[in-house]
Amino acid sequence: MSQKIVIAGSSGRMGRALIEALSGADEQVLHAALEREDSPALGQDAGDFAGLRTGVTIVAGLDDALRGADVLIDFTRPVATMHHAEACARHGVGLVVGTTGFDDTQKARLADLAARIPMVMAPNMSVGVNVLLKLIDVAARTLGEGYDVEIIEAHHRHKVDAPSGTALRMGEVAASALGRTLTDDAVYAREGVTGERNPRSIGFATVRGGDIVGDHTVLFAGTGERVELTHKASSRATFAQGALRAARFLAQRQSGLHDMQDVLGLR
Repeated sequence: MSQKIVIAGSSGRMGRALIEALSGADEQVLHAALEREDSPALGQDAGDFAGLRTGVTIVAGLDDALRGADVLIDFTRPVATMHHAEACARHGVGLVVGTTGFDDTQKARLADLAARIPMVMAPNMSVGVNVLLKLIDVAARTLGEGYDVEIIEAHHRHKVDAPSGTALRMGEVAASALGRTLTDDAVYAREGVTGERNPRSIGFATVRGGDIVGDHTVLFAGTGERVELTHKASSRATFAQGALRAARFLAQRQSGLHDMQDVLGLR
């Protein structure tokens, strides 16, 4: 039996990529497509943007959309995702969260809800990025204290949070491997006379412009050499395929909070 998928934010950039990916998926089908109550996309076929006929009309009714569904995939905004997560818990529907920008209270509530439903939550669903996270851990542990860590990320002009959730996760992985925390050692901006670099710093640089899908580089700069680990996304299809893979992972689970490292068996 096919896994029934609900897409939140179905007319947005990631929503469209997910619907297109589902059109070619085996054993997964589009069950419902959600949008805000004021969206001009309401009433349209979910595949109109790509010349597809899905037979699924974009709607705003969350509870109706979740009835009979297996998994909701959400790449929206934190407030909307929290609303969707509460509804998923009521209906016993699994949840894949690609949304970023949550505060600590919201993260704690999602963890609470994951005691009732299976959930995958990751700032980046790309398989390549999650392999890169593993490489960052290995590099930081191996190179150690003699290498300065800097993280550079670039995204399209429409992205609303900075640094990206992916960049922050990369920083967290590096910090943990080095026995540090971002709370203590992250530097998010530099301007003017800053003085010499604190060797414990983990620096972030952010670029916003054009239609850049997502570029991330973690730089380990030592004396006489530097190591750069880079991932560049040229299409949102990579995130969509990763999200569908995460949804399949949830099919065998009743509850619990997971991330893409779990999905890919990288722990």
